[in-house]
Amino acid sequence: MNKIPPVDLTRQHQLISEEATEAVLKILSSGRYIGGEAITTFESQFAQYLGVNECVGCNSGTDALYMALRALNIGAGDEVITTSFTFIATSEVIVRVGAKPVFVDIDNTFNFNLNLVRQAITKKTKAIIAVHLFGQPVDMTGLMKIAREYNLKVIEDCAQATGAEWQQQKVGSIGDVGCFSFFPTKNLGACGDAGALTTNDGAISRQVKVLREHGCHTRYLHEVTGINSRLDALQAAILSIKLRYLDNWNQQRITAAAYYQKLLQPVTEIKLPSALPEGKNVWNQYTICVAVRGEDSRRDRLRELLQNKGVTAMVYYPLPLHLQPVYQNLGYKEGQLSVSERAAREVLSLPLFPGITPEEQQQVAYSLKDCLLEIGSRL
Repeated sequence: MNKIPPVDLTRQHQLISEEATEAVLKILSSGRYIGGEAITTFESQFAQYLGVNECVGCNSGTDALYMALRALNIGAGDEVITTSFTFIATSEVIVRVGAKPVFVDIDNTFNFNLNLVRQAITKKTKAIIAVHLFGQPVDMTGLMKIAREYNLKVIEDCAQATGAEWQQQKVGSIGDVGCFSFFPTKNLGACGDAGALTTNDGAISRQVKVLREHGCHTRYLHEVTGINSRLDALQAAILSIKLRYLDNWNQQRITAAAYYQKLLQPVTEIKLPSALPEGKNVWNQYTICVAVRGEDSRRDRLRELLQNKGVTAMVYYPLPLHLQPVYQNLGYKEGQLSVSERAAREVLSLPLFPGITPEEQQQVAYSLKDCLLEIGSRL
């Protein structure tokens, strides 16, 4: 029995090891570890890949989101609408700038429900953060229509969706700002923390460049209170290499997701994920739903049994943001965002990554079926 991890980064590295080693040694021998040609080269390449005018590298996707809000002048007294079913980085940056996160429920795509976004808009709303969760693009046509109607800014959280598209336009190029994480497990992953902000607005780009350098454009002349959030040269060099492979790796994810769909279609005990026809889902995660029966957490039991068979499945996310202890002061109650709450009890992400083999996927599928039979026999 082979052990199958949720992601195996070593397979990517084997393909680029010689290029990466050469690039890293070149950076090390140059003595220029922060700033320089490696940074500007990657920023230019990534902007061209997305079809945007500006790309600003930074330390993480979280910092990209924070600086996006700062550059859009969002702060105390403002409200920012976003999904409750995502990683907390999306909402914590809203709080960091002094604004209030307003959470809305999701639909069956795992992304927020646009009808509920519209209903959540108030006179205090200044922006919407759209999260392209698990690689599935948000309906950006519908979202941008709402944003234009109410004169709101749109920030795209593309952390899990680099290369995804909505109506043949890449995410991160549609809203006012795109924010990317290059955490190692993302579709385009660095060998450590890294991120980027993208935009077609030169003023936003200039402001972010000031913010990431302690609030200064000219050294030791600080214009605003900024942060230290620079993309280092080693990560930029590696990202430039990986960017050339990204479309191929995303296609491998798409192919693997389609094979899971085929293998698991007959399994009636689970709900399979879907891809919107107008979009290109790049499948950062392949996430099924395991229905809850009463108080019984079949999902957690299934995950445990899969682990015993050598298959590591993950739960993203076990508690939606509106119920997190840190947001108790916002007044959300259990049952208020019921679809997000149900998803948190039911979601299970199966192993999926570039290089996963059909044989490994078959092992996952057969193990899943066996474990569901075992669970069923105990009820």
